[in-house]
Amino acid sequence: MTRATTRKAEAGGEDQAAVPRRLLSHATKLFAKKGFDRTSVQEIVEAAGVTKGAMYHYFGSKDDLLYEIYARVLRAQTEQLEKVVSSEAPLRERLRSAASDVVVSTIDNLDDNTIFMQSMHQLSVEKQKAVRAERRKYHERFRTLIEEGQESGEFRADKPADVIVDFFFGSVHHLGSWYRRGGALSARQIGDHFADLLLAALRPE
Repeated sequence: MTRATTRKAEAGGEDQAAVPRRLLSHATKLFAKKGFDRTSVQEIVEAAGVTKGAMYHYFGSKDDLLYEIYARVLRAQTEQLEKVVSSEAPLRERLRSAASDVVVSTIDNLDDNTIFMQSMHQLSVEKQKAVRAERRKYHERFRTLIEEGQESGEFRADKPADVIVDFFFGSVHHLGSWYRRGGALSARQIGDHFADLLLAALRPE
């Protein structure tokens, strides 16, 4: 039996892409229930219904699972931001979309984000640096929209763009402490409110 065939058999004949998704899904649930440090690899593979060999084909360690829980969300957010930034829409519309979108995607992946933020310090120093570097790239790309408006005079320029970005994303990262599903406002409504507040704060005086 070839290695590829073995992996397919371990996955029950399903699409191989489903195996890492299932591992990540069950790891997220276990980390939320027991904590990252108190969850064993054995518990994760048993919950996902795969062998340790199958897991180690996709993830080299439990650290890799935690890293990927957040990294996949950040990749999707970055792809969406690139589409918005590079569009031909007016600047205010692009910034509004970018701000609202990141709130919606954060809420849609709130468990993943919360678990990662609570456990990030348990990652290796190298992986922590990698996460911070990727997040910084995202923030810098978002910042270009604000800088564009400041240079054109459409946005106020008396506040540094870096401070504005940090202020906005501080609120986004705080969503996990108060947002509850089933509340009066949908994720998109909250995203639109955040975006409107950001644009109002950027209006020239």
